[in-house]
Amino acid sequence: MQQPDSDLGPDSDLGLDADLDPGTATEQQLPSRAEPAELAGRLRAVIQQLLPLLRGLSRHRDLTPSRTAALAALAAHGPLRVSELAARMNIALSTTSRMVDLLDNSGWIARRPDPADQRASLISLNDDGLALLRTVRRETTGLLSERIAQLDPDRQQLLYEALPALEELVAWEKPPAGPQPR
Repeated sequence: MQQPDSDLGPDSDLGLDADLDPGTATEQQLPSRAEPAELAGRLRAVIQQLLPLLRGLSRHRDLTPSRTAALAALAAHGPLRVSELAARMNIALSTTSRMVDLLDNSGWIARRPDPADQRASLISLNDDGLALLRTVRRETTGLLSERIAQLDPDRQQLLYEALPALEELVAWEKPPAGPQPR
């Protein structure tokens, strides 16, 4: 799995957002119509800062972002073969296999033979994994809710109005799988 560039800092690649600090951007700094590259850079920078903030406040230190993503994928699309999970998460099969072993050892998933191919296994969330995922989602939603409540009501409205566009971004289908990152 490729390591995210978050350890390089939010302004490390392509210079798209080198002069932009999402925490201090004002409406006066925005052109009347923002360029996609500027939006992409700022959105990436905000996400890179927001996700560690949420992880850092979580009580579930053993639940890494990739493990959380795997549990979420299984909740949304399971049961899945390990290869299907790897494709959904866009990570290498060997990495996914190790992660599934960790999830299994933690008691968060169940494995059963694939009825279509008895040599393969299907993995799914078990009750403990589902409860953990719900707890983590509730915690992070609560943390975000507290932060959002501190925003000016006009900023809350802007955030609300941006949600359909953000939801559309994640709803796009992924391009066909190429070589898996190492």
